[in-house]
Amino acid sequence: MTKRIGNLAGKTVLITGASSGLGEQIAYEASKAGARVVLCARRIDKLIEIAGICEEYSQLEAYFFTLDISDFDDVESKFKALKAENFDIDVLVNCAGFGLFEPFLETKFSDTKQMFLVNVLGLMYITQKIGIQMAERGCGHIINVASQAGKMATPKSSIYAATKFAVIGFSNSLRLEMKPLGISVTTVNPGPIKTPFFDLADPSGTYLKSIDKLALDPQKLAKKIVKAMGTNKREINSPYLMEIGSKSYQLFPHIGDFLAGTIFNKK
Repeated sequence: MTKRIGNLAGKTVLITGASSGLGEQIAYEASKAGARVVLCARRIDKLIEIAGICEEYSQLEAYFFTLDISDFDDVESKFKALKAENFDIDVLVNCAGFGLFEPFLETKFSDTKQMFLVNVLGLMYITQKIGIQMAERGCGHIINVASQAGKMATPKSSIYAATKFAVIGFSNSLRLEMKPLGISVTTVNPGPIKTPFFDLADPSGTYLKSIDKLALDPQKLAKKIVKAMGTNKREINSPYLMEIGSKSYQLFPHIGDFLAGTIFNKK
């Protein structure tokens, strides 16, 4: 019989990329819902600060540890530490990721490799580790943060878009495999979010300014994601205008190319 997570109170939610941006806001919203959070990121100072706020919201101890998702040995050691403490992860949120907006011919291959290590392979590695644990218990929820870029690519995002296409394809197949095991898989496909993501992706700041009206509030998106925890929600797509664009791209690819190269080409 399939088990459902139900109410988040007392459940354990592990979030990668939890030290800023969307991951940080998901941590807060999950804590407000009564969940115990496990925060993972590379910046220990931020994790300590965020964990303290989460504890105030949930009145439960918040756990945190530094994690480089692209270092599989690091992921392995931290997962073993969690198992030693008898942690059962009810919800895994794969939020760690980064992008660089550059023409493909000018992109260093070392940057390409790192984007795939973080955005795709690291996500897959930790998902398999925790997915096995969930399967043993017969319940769980995996939430993979992809991007609208994984549905409709635009110029100067070829590598980033490729990683997010991979995450969406992986999630779609994983969803079918996990369903009989009582595990839900949700893909989150946001457009641009007002977060420090763009400090690296677009240091000039011109892109975020050019799409200001489309840029998402990370707290509002985090609330939608936390509301979906423990459900069979297939996808969360935002903003609506970009979702229309991505659907048009699939139905009318030539029109989609036009939109991607004009209206949505702001980099």
